[in-house]
Amino acid sequence: MFNNQPRALYPLALTNTGERFGYYIMLSVLVLYLQAKFGFDENTAGLYYSVFLAGVYFMPVIGGWFADRVGLGKCVVAGIGLLLVGYTLISLPLSSGFALPLVVIALTIISIGTGFFKGNLLLLFGNLYENEQYANSRESGFSLYYMANNIGAMFAPAAVTKITNSFLASKGLYYSANVASLANQFKQNTISIDNQIWLQQMADTMGWHGDLLTFSDFYISALSHAYNIGFAVAVGSLLLSLTIYFVFRMWFKHADYNGRDKNVAMVELTPQQTRSRIMALCAVFAVVIFFWMAFHQNGTSLTYFARDYTATEVVGWVRMGFNIGVLAMIAVIVYLIFGAWQSQNERTRRMCSINAVVLLVAIYFMYQEMGSVPLHIQPQEFQQFNPFFVIALTPISLLIFDSLHQKGKEPSAPMKIALGMLVAAFGYLILIYCSVGLPAPAELDGRTCATPVVPQYLIATYLVLTFAELLLSPMGQSFVSKVAPPKYKGVMMGCWFASGAIGNYLSRIPSLLWKEIPLWLNWTILMVLCLISAGIMFAILNKINEATK
Repeated sequence: MFNNQPRALYPLALTNTGERFGYYIMLSVLVLYLQAKFGFDENTAGLYYSVFLAGVYFMPVIGGWFADRVGLGKCVVAGIGLLLVGYTLISLPLSSGFALPLVVIALTIISIGTGFFKGNLLLLFGNLYENEQYANSRESGFSLYYMANNIGAMFAPAAVTKITNSFLASKGLYYSANVASLANQFKQNTISIDNQIWLQQMADTMGWHGDLLTFSDFYISALSHAYNIGFAVAVGSLLLSLTIYFVFRMWFKHADYNGRDKNVAMVELTPQQTRSRIMALCAVFAVVIFFWMAFHQNGTSLTYFARDYTATEVVGWVRMGFNIGVLAMIAVIVYLIFGAWQSQNERTRRMCSINAVVLLVAIYFMYQEMGSVPLHIQPQEFQQFNPFFVIALTPISLLIFDSLHQKGKEPSAPMKIALGMLVAAFGYLILIYCSVGLPAPAELDGRTCATPVVPQYLIATYLVLTFAELLLSPMGQSFVSKVAPPKYKGVMMGCWFASGAIGNYLSRIPSLLWKEIPLWLNWTILMVLCLISAGIMFAILNKINEATK
């Protein structure tokens, strides 16, 4: 798995890990922040979220265009600089009328900065595998790079949850899923009598002795400020990324070139080959739009479902999934097992096995110490499962595809992409099953469902969507870096992300329909779109494979 990989894999992956940690701190609570601070409904918050994500995924086209002309490394550094400015602005806890414009400005700068950083760092990484020594390790290398990115994403929701709980506790408050929503209803004078009584009861349980309007202002301000502190943490993680990048720059300086660099020998393509490859890539880009639309629901509709329809307390073994330390240990155990199995050194195998057993014992004692006390959870904590599953399942997926490769049966990258879309459809089938019979979002009127489902349904959905992601995302990135014409690599990688931009904008459709249709129908729309995109991909598979040989 780690054999025959360039040493620059590690600093480049860690550079992206730091950036991803900050990004997912912000993304995991963005709609919750917008709803709490500005009183947005699901539709409006979803609009801001989807436009921002569209910008994040479209800007690599611009960043790629610049990289094809001025160089990858310069664009990466410029991207980090812009990201630092953006996260600094969004972390400012303004309470004046300028707060919303400032958030819009910050999100715009973050989008531009990500566009210069994300795709170009990936291309710089891909250039490492132009060396014949590492050519056969390209797809496994991209999977490892993708896995490392998700380390930052896995710890982000836990970090922002810890920050939120600590800050609210310092103000004599605690997090409750619908207090912010009802507090905004009270401020806007749209609250029902029943909801006002419930809000008063929540204020009483927090020891509040003043009037309800002051409590509403105080709670909203405290919760919003807690999220601002989380955004500020992203600034620190970006500074760490910048440090890693410059300290180890000599390791990958040889890969800092683009298709216009006359000093680097490259494969020359005929005009017909160039056209065929670009057309094939564009066909893939068009089809994966619908996958991204369905996949990027974690920050909107899946977060709404976690907040409004999923139990806020967990018992038994499920509590272990909401302990970030346990998840980290499980991920380490997976890699220790693979290390023991693949190592040729007896001493290494023994040490890996012993460490895996020690960690298993530690997890057992941690579970015993929990006793029977229920664990209170917050909506954003579910977002740590997707990156955790990416990290834990990456070695398994590499093992499966390596075995198939040895037998000459490994599917092509386009085939993996098609299979990923098919798998994603099954993820939403789980949500359809558990949503039948639940009240429509419009019936809740800002409160949570009286008969919430167990968290296992949402965890299982994230598991299946992660299987789909591992088949599609790293394989797609590897495919683009491999077959894109050298002079257009920056733009083509940018177009890969641009397809995600369109999909991310369309991801607001479930938010738009959130209070208009039954809950199960929202998930059905997403499942059907995944099935349609998979069908189209399978239909054009042979043409894509032929054009990109």
